[in-house]
Amino acid sequence: DTLIPLHHHPDRHQLVYAETGVLVVRAGMGRWVVPSTRAIWIPAGTGHVVHCIGLVRMRSLYVTPAAMPQAPTGASAVSVTPLLAALIRAAAGVVQPYVEDSRDGRLMRLVLDEMQTLPALPLHLPEPADPRLRAIGRRLERQPDDASTLQDWAARLQVDVKTIQRLCARELGMTFGQWRQQARLLRALERLAVGEKVIDVALALGYESPSAFATMFKRRFGLTPSRFFR
Repeated sequence: DTLIPLHHHPDRHQLVYAETGVLVVRAGMGRWVVPSTRAIWIPAGTGHVVHCIGLVRMRSLYVTPAAMPQAPTGASAVSVTPLLAALIRAAAGVVQPYVEDSRDGRLMRLVLDEMQTLPALPLHLPEPADPRLRAIGRRLERQPDDASTLQDWAARLQVDVKTIQRLCARELGMTFGQWRQQARLLRALERLAVGEKVIDVALALGYESPSAFATMFKRRFGLTPSRFFR
């Protein structure tokens, strides 16, 4: 339950790896949920806040930009391979400074090579700048089972439905329905990661049944909830 407040590393990239537990990271104009055995890549200079949900064991890799010239320029959640997980554990025991032409140097080079092959994961919820969308976003964060339609929100915000649709497309790159679905699924990841039952999570987030939730979860993440955390 630790909260690491807003900070940045001006001259180092960072890979934050959740060995156990789940991290909720806000970086730039987005929010990421990073469950165990996954990680988030944060480019140098990117301000970020890290919230540990429950009991978390995490490790961070710091990389100088010169050592990784083709590094991604934006934050992203990534899958950590078993090889990289083992390399991270080994690298934690390396004493600085190390000689490049040595076992430790070759270990660090292999860490860099592996980091550049990590597949990105759809664990990101974009955060809008427009105050009208931000009002919707705050509601979805507090009450993810909210079933308000576009028409309901248009009436509350006193705008046309098409205005909200245009804002979602421009600022989020997705429809209102996709945004709400992503918000629900990422909140589901947070709750499942700390041991809540699938049926309780499904009903709390507004799904009609656990099977409907599991189907949507697998469609988005490629695995059922039980396999995702195995």
